[in-house]
Amino acid sequence: MYLSIRDAMVAGDEFPSPIAGLRHLAVEAVEVRLSQEYQVYAMDSKEMITLASDEDAAAYRKHLDGLGIRACCFMTAKDFSTGDRESNAAWVARAIELADIMGMSVVRIDSAMSKERELDFEKRVQLFAEGLGGALERTAGSKVALGIENHDRFTAQALAGMVQAAESPLVGICLDTVNSFGALEGPRVVVGTLAPWTVSLHIKDFAIRRVGHAMGFVVEGTPAGQGRLDVPWLLEALARARSIDAGNRHRQLAVITDAAGVARFVKVAVS
Repeated sequence: MYLSIRDAMVAGDEFPSPIAGLRHLAVEAVEVRLSQEYQVYAMDSKEMITLASDEDAAAYRKHLDGLGIRACCFMTAKDFSTGDRESNAAWVARAIELADIMGMSVVRIDSAMSKERELDFEKRVQLFAEGLGGALERTAGSKVALGIENHDRFTAQALAGMVQAAESPLVGICLDTVNSFGALEGPRVVVGTLAPWTVSLHIKDFAIRRVGHAMGFVVEGTPAGQGRLDVPWLLEALARARSIDAGNRHRQLAVITDAAGVARFVKVAVS
């Protein structure tokens, strides 16, 4: 395992540039957001660079190497409920190709669909599976894994079924420790179900408190170590599951924190 942080967490007003934030936190790896136009942060500034060609991606990798930054994965999303199947699959395939050039092991993909309220569950699963399948067909030979991030849109069991149905060691899970609260599932359920297929991890701590009138609860984020997430248990559970499934999963796990202030705490837990 190694520690990374999402580029957006160090691209705000707190730091003059993402690289300044990374150095302040003593973190060397970053999850890079790839826009629909294939744009990424320059990192030594907040300007955007377009990866329009293989040469652009190779130059960007060299640029990050010069800054001492390890780009662990692309953070992407593709709305499979709009557009056509071929163009959607082609976009995801291009993201995989760019990740390959960058030396990344994972492309994280969001399952959000703008028409999800109009489509039944089976149709959404079908569209997502067809899109990923088409992308994998176009990138045969690549070793880059696709990590589907868990959200409230699908239960952990449904996501596990999607991964198994793909019948590919290159389809896994980007496991987020709080996203599935929206599906009424806590970390114990999510980790217990999805750990064997996890290729990257988003650590987010949380607190649950009863509201003043005692007729409900509030779930909110906290710095890591100050909430209810048991980080040592989490990492141990993932390591145990991955050792059992070592023949089918990528051996490196990017641990990605979502709040700049928690990076040092998580680094201690990982090491």
